[in-house]
Amino acid sequence: MALSAKLQIRQSQSLVMTPQLLQSIRLLQYSNTELQAFVDTQMERNPLLAQGASGGDDLRPTAASPEPRDASGQAAPAISAGNQESGSGSAATAPRPVGTLSRRGTARGPSGEGDFSIEDVADRRVSLQGHALKEVADILGDGAARQIGEALVEHLDESGYLRMSAEEIAASLALCPDDVESALTQLQEEVTPAGLFARDLAECLAIQLKRQNRFDPVIETVLLNLDLLARRDFSALRRLTGEDEPGLMEIFAEIRGLDPKPGHAFDHDGSEAIVPDVFVSEASDGGWQVELNPDALPRVIVDNTYLAAVRGGAPLSEADIAFLGECQQSANWLVRSLDQRAKTILKVATEIVRRQDGFLTRGVGGLRPMTLMSVAEAIGMHESTVSRVTSTKYIATPRGTFEMRFFFTVAIASADGGDAHSAESVKLRIKILIDAESAGNVMSDDDIAAVLKKEGIDLARRTVAKYRESLGIPSSIQRRREMNARQLAC
Repeated sequence: MALSAKLQIRQSQSLVMTPQLLQSIRLLQYSNTELQAFVDTQMERNPLLAQGASGGDDLRPTAASPEPRDASGQAAPAISAGNQESGSGSAATAPRPVGTLSRRGTARGPSGEGDFSIEDVADRRVSLQGHALKEVADILGDGAARQIGEALVEHLDESGYLRMSAEEIAASLALCPDDVESALTQLQEEVTPAGLFARDLAECLAIQLKRQNRFDPVIETVLLNLDLLARRDFSALRRLTGEDEPGLMEIFAEIRGLDPKPGHAFDHDGSEAIVPDVFVSEASDGGWQVELNPDALPRVIVDNTYLAAVRGGAPLSEADIAFLGECQQSANWLVRSLDQRAKTILKVATEIVRRQDGFLTRGVGGLRPMTLMSVAEAIGMHESTVSRVTSTKYIATPRGTFEMRFFFTVAIASADGGDAHSAESVKLRIKILIDAESAGNVMSDDDIAAVLKKEGIDLARRTVAKYRESLGIPSSIQRRREMNARQLAC
């Protein structure tokens, strides 16, 4: 077979994932906190980026984005966008557009009067570490014991438990373990609230009972077998302790009155308030008004005035010219990307509100099944784009603030062939049925499935059990034991 060289021409198309395109995709899934951190980093690196005016007072309407269409082919409400302009450059369109949606039913939105500002209230909460350090100073005084106490404070978790052994702390301080154990014992005996510096739940409860002079061998045995108490297995506890049932019920009532997590009474560093990306409120015409939160949108402009001044000054080297060109290209890209991100979030949020009118008017019971694909098709975007947009984004509604992902729920088939039910509304119905139980009428998962079927919800027993467990509700056997224990304790 002869070999020969040939020259062939072929046309083909391919998508090149450039660094800027990749970063644009990442911008979509950033939370507002992550986005602000990214923008701050870009502003430090790029001299042509500047901070624009905050808020959205000077936003003016521009052309609306293409109208998404619903399943009936009718156009969804138009979305008007705003664009801030600056005399010193072109602004990132961090729009504050508003979409008004018609709806059925009535609901009360925020009044808009007397807006609450957390900054107007003095924060008098004390952190757990701050309180614990003060207790260490008061109890252990100065010297080596106080240094040990301060080291112990560093290893407290949010519940107030000590998550490192005395031996490990002693090794880190190059001290004798007995000295650490002595300081720890003194703190456990005197610290307020009782239970701080405990190493586990049993020790936490034991410390509190000792303060009340209620700790005895029977209670010690119960605390060593908390798993049996959690299951309400009083017959096993009777065999282990030799205590009769009324006595166990008295111990059970005492333990229920203790604080299993004394550290939760304090403020914890690092907790961040959720800043919604979108606001939903009742419009004057009876519809829903959807608008972006300007405080969650970084305001960035390209400082063309500075760029012109640099170019009009002293002659620039080729390296400087290339650097300025890269900075200008990067700055323009960031401005456009922020603009597109804001418009995409608003478009997705508007479609969510349009579809979930029942939730806004009636609560979780009115939540409709909705998928990423259905929303993507309605607004003419790819499913992956909608997935990124709804990640770590929040909507503030008259019924509370929810992550966008909350509104996407699977469909549960209707037993009578009617409209499907959302998983969240079915979970709510299961919770209502269980909350209505009495000691003599505890429903099994099969019983719940039968009741739901009569109501037109076709759900298997396995799925009922899965939803019940996701709600943190124990099995019917455990619920029956709990109710019997409460009756005996009364």
